[in-house]
Amino acid sequence: MASGGTTLSTSGGLADRYAAAIYALAGEQNALDRTVEEMAALGRLIDESESLRRLLRSPLVAVAQARAAALAVVDAQGFGRLVHDLVGVVATNRRLAALRDIVRAFAALVADKRGVVTAEVASAHPLSDLQRTQLLARLTEAGYGSVQIEERLDPSLLGGLVVKIGARLYDTSLKSRLQRLQYAMKGAA
Repeated sequence: MASGGTTLSTSGGLADRYAAAIYALAGEQNALDRTVEEMAALGRLIDESESLRRLLRSPLVAVAQARAAALAVVDAQGFGRLVHDLVGVVATNRRLAALRDIVRAFAALVADKRGVVTAEVASAHPLSDLQRTQLLARLTEAGYGSVQIEERLDPSLLGGLVVKIGARLYDTSLKSRLQRLQYAMKGAA
């Protein structure tokens, strides 16, 4: 889920603190809905831009240069003051590598406050609108009220889905099925 192995373990609490701070500020400024939209857009921007991800991860870029570059990207995309200031503070504090984790933590906090359950869905190929609708219907049938899907591509799955909701994991991937078949065949031999 996170881009670096060490980043995830050290930035969980850090990401939660930044997320809580921007949530509180957005609430105080009556800008929560706009901030939610912009943070989601920032997450998509990070996910879609390899050059931005390289900038965020690079320890070789000077803090001032990294901050200026990150803010230039944010400003060019038309983000508001809160997101601009968040990126600036994160860059100044040498935490750009944790920015995607902060966006995820913010989304989780918003979902929790709004009573929405987040389903992390990994698939080998992008979900179609019909598949997304069917998945939401199945999750509703399973007792999950308001569900938000966070999609991630994982070509190694070959086909099917892996759905994680809280501590529950539903794995219908072709990769898992082949592994179970392999273990069963070893046991029969």
